[in-house]
Amino acid sequence: WNPEDVASFLDRSGHSDLIHIFKDNQVTGSDLAAIDDIKLKEYGIRFVTWFSLMISMSDSALTPSLQILTMLFNDPIHGHIDVHPLCVKIIDTPQFQRLRNLKQLGGCYFVFPGAAHNRFEHSIGTSHLAGGLLKSIRKRQPGLGITDVDVLCVKIAGLCHDLGHGPFSHMFDAGFIPAARPGCDWKHEQASVDMFNYLVDDNKLLEEFRRYGLSDKDMEFIQELIAGPRNMETPLKTQDWPYTGRSIEKSYLYEIVANKRTGIDVDKWDYFARDCHNLGIRNSFDHKRFMKLARVIKVGKRQQICIRDKEAGNIYDMFHTRTSLFKRAYQHKTANIIETMITEAFLKADKHLLFPGKNGKMLKMSEAIDDMVAYCKLSDHVFYQILHSTDPQLQEARRILQCIEKRDLYKCVGQTIMKQRRDKEIPDIRKEIIDAIPPDILAVGRAIDSDDVIIHLISFDYGMKDRNPIDELRFYTKDNLSEAFVFRKEQV
Repeated sequence: WNPEDVASFLDRSGHSDLIHIFKDNQVTGSDLAAIDDIKLKEYGIRFVTWFSLMISMSDSALTPSLQILTMLFNDPIHGHIDVHPLCVKIIDTPQFQRLRNLKQLGGCYFVFPGAAHNRFEHSIGTSHLAGGLLKSIRKRQPGLGITDVDVLCVKIAGLCHDLGHGPFSHMFDAGFIPAARPGCDWKHEQASVDMFNYLVDDNKLLEEFRRYGLSDKDMEFIQELIAGPRNMETPLKTQDWPYTGRSIEKSYLYEIVANKRTGIDVDKWDYFARDCHNLGIRNSFDHKRFMKLARVIKVGKRQQICIRDKEAGNIYDMFHTRTSLFKRAYQHKTANIIETMITEAFLKADKHLLFPGKNGKMLKMSEAIDDMVAYCKLSDHVFYQILHSTDPQLQEARRILQCIEKRDLYKCVGQTIMKQRRDKEIPDIRKEIIDAIPPDILAVGRAIDSDDVIIHLISFDYGMKDRNPIDELRFYTKDNLSEAFVFRKEQV
């Protein structure tokens, strides 16, 4: 219960004279259960009055959370996990079930046969870890005032953070959309917020959210956890506090699902463990140990999640795992080639493959991102929708996908390590390559042109480009649990 729930209970049980005392002290349901003689004296409450209140509590049950019956899920990574009934309500919707048909690793499945896992199970795993991390911190630091509603909001954000992914996941937002709609500033995180709002509205779940004590402010909080601050007129780093869902005193809550400061969050923990498991790659990072040693400490104006100094090596193992996954799987040259071919097929099919949106309006695949009714119909099945189509207008797209099925793929003719970044010079690099190739190399009566050469510029880093995310992380020692400090790479 939050303080308002406690006030409502006091009113129902005939103790309205105590409401102002409990409201002034911001007493929650968990605080109510832990009140002792010292607190009674502090609040100025007579024992006889408190005894009467205890009887009322025993008759009506202290907190709704005691009556919540969770559902048990068996996950191959995290084992048996309890799922909150509100999360189950979200899972049992068409918008969430769509994630069953979105491969977590997109085109990697055509290279790694074990990479058959989907965004569906990853989202459930992320929700589980989000709740687990926050509960672990609350247990060690009850003074932070972490409420059951805080925990539930973080769980829901973890559950819904990937609702906005399109077919073949990152291929769609990093490859297809920029090519189909140049200049369109679209991110799957914002689409996740749009899909979340559509999910709640379409399935009439707002009443269920209210039933478990979630307010409009909590709904805003969930959206901020997924996609960041709603008002980004000024950059995040220059704003004292850009969020509205929670105050700066609870800034650490924004570091759990999508950590903009260090990149260390439960989303990564789940996909590291899940991807390594399915790819057959060793995961050297132990997220369970991190959860047990995480601690909230005030750094400047904000409360940050900090970690024990002896865990610095474990953190570097996490980023090493990330780099290893990128090199061996996520940026595998054959997977990149296949995703390039799928992108080309989608671009050729875009004008001819329409999806019904709001009010029955038919939209192209590239337009569906603006209409969640249409976007909900996009999944990896679009690949087979084109492949098995007999529409003559889809012939070119179909031919490319047939080549993938026959393993008649584009060829990687070379790769090199560049001395400096040249992200904006792809046309120049392409021209250099074409000029260096003999004009008759194709042996088809024409010279090679720019459409024949595809260039991928790939960067391998710790996830924050030229910055070292460890420089943003703060550590503490066992001798001083309230002071955070920086642990430089050369000290590890």
